[in-house]
Amino acid sequence: MWSLFYGFLSFGLGVLVGSVIGVGLAWEGGGGGCRGLGDCVGLCGGLDGLVRVDGDAAGLGVRLAWSISWGPPVGGLDGSVLEGEVERLLEELRSRYSLETLRLEPRVRALRDFYWRIGVDPTKTRPSSEALVRRALRGRWPRVNPVVDAGNIASAKTLVPIGLYDLERARPPLVLRLSRGGEAFRPIGGGEDVLPGGLPVLVDAGGRVLHLFPHRDSRDTMVRPETRCVLVLAAGVPGLGEGLLVEAVRETQRLLGLLGWESCPGVARAP
Repeated sequence: MWSLFYGFLSFGLGVLVGSVIGVGLAWEGGGGGCRGLGDCVGLCGGLDGLVRVDGDAAGLGVRLAWSISWGPPVGGLDGSVLEGEVERLLEELRSRYSLETLRLEPRVRALRDFYWRIGVDPTKTRPSSEALVRRALRGRWPRVNPVVDAGNIASAKTLVPIGLYDLERARPPLVLRLSRGGEAFRPIGGGEDVLPGGLPVLVDAGGRVLHLFPHRDSRDTMVRPETRCVLVLAAGVPGLGEGLLVEAVRETQRLLGLLGWESCPGVARAP
């Protein structure tokens, strides 16, 4: 859902089979993610080892919650089943917020404060969840594809930034850490950037930057028509509690269930 809406909601991850050690062995020398839906489902048994937060990033107060969902290719899904959810959401948002009051909402304030802390101006680059609600209040709603749309609905409802990553296009385990400087990043809708040091980034075992936390994703792992398995990841900052992140992941998975997708029963958290 980042970058803005598609970017953050299309982050992708590789697949873990059985355990963290098993994943490392399975993917040693490989260039992609999971090798099919069987591998994807197998990751449910090792959710805790799929993603971790390094101490330097944890020092910023960031936290994550995640799980996995899978199903038929995105390009063949019927997104019209989500229209009722969108209509109810828009009605709820319009009854609860205005453009003037939204910025005072504690969850929006927490995200804005974090953006300032990492050097991002939230009045120019909106937190993805806030940007979605602002669009809704102006009478517009983005449609990207059914899976991304499900994440957008859940994000606007909970005000939690949510990312969706294609698990067949990255190598696990993933790490949220601070950039060291010089890393290449290929954002959705952009060319290729060289990152300075000190930015919170999500990287895979191959060293690729999949996400610039918490507002922009890489096109390398975005949700595509052929995508069949995604990591659903909720991004937390100080002021967004663990329970809210878990709620955001579960709400995304509920909506994906309406599309005929299945999900792991558990939700992992870090740190």
